[in-house]
Order: sequence, then structure tokens, then C-alpha cells
Amino acid sequence: MRLQVDVELERVFGDALVIDLSHVDANHAISVQDLEKKDLNIQKGDIVLVRTDWTERHWGNFPTYYMESPYCTPEAAQWLVDAGAKAIGFDCFSEYCARLPDFTSEDFIIHKVILEGGSILMQQMTNLSNVPVDQKFKFFAPFVKLRGAEGSPARFFAILD
Repeated sequence: MRLQVDVELERVFGDALVIDLSHVDANHAISVQDLEKKDLNIQKGDIVLVRTDWTERHWGNFPTYYMESPYCTPEAAQWLVDAGAKAIGFDCFSEYCARLPDFTSEDFIIHKVILEGGSILMQQMTNLSNVPVDQKFKFFAPFVKLRGAEGSPARFFAILD
């Protein structure tokens, strides 16, 4: 896997839209069909936030948060990358493999699809129920710049009209 050494700030701010999947149940596999049903107008360079409300309902409830979370299928992750999303965020645990015994970081296929596709992956977001689902808005994900790290904490926020 090719790692990006430096991430320009422009890659984590801009126009964003929410895909509202708050109706899905535990263990739901987010599919291309789920995304296509939403009739989205994703433009190249948009930030796409996938809302399931899972973090709001189950954060701190271990192991339920990780072991029963909705998750993204590799095909759906590729669909988002191909649609032009420069950053993709989830308010659930996007990887199915973490619930399997003896998984390793090499099993994190959603990470690979999104990152190798040139997009940024944002995880365990919360409060997506507080942003509009019917319009684009300005979104920011400033992160702590860490040398030699594969990820970084970030503070997500939106500017709404």
C-alpha cells in the first residue's frame, strides 16, 4: 500500500454532502444500491459523509460499537471514490473485518480502497444528524500534523447557513 506522506489541508475542507442512511440497522452492509437510491449529485472534489447515527447511539458501548456496526462494502467504497469524493467520512465503523478473529491491518479493505484511490478516510464521526441532508455545506477536518504517522486525530466541523 502506498502511503501519502503529507496531506495538504485543501484535501480536508470544502463542499460536503451527507448520505443519510440513518434508517439502517445493526450489521447492515452499506452497498452501491444504498448509495444509488439517494440520487446524489457528487461532484469531483466533494467531501462525502455517510450518516448512520451509529456513533451517536453506541459510542462507548463496547463491543457493540465495533462488532455490530453498519459497515461499508468494498464496492460501495470504490463507488464513492469513483464518484469523485476527495474525502469520505463514516459515523460508524466502516470495516467488517474487525469483527473477525485474528484480523490484521492488511484486512482493512475499505481503508485500502479509499486511500489507494486517492481519497481521505475519516472515521468515527459524530453528530451528523445535526447537518443538512438536502444541501451542500462547508466542511472542515483540520488534523494534527504528525511525522511518520498513518493517521491523525481531527476536529470535524461545518459552517451552516
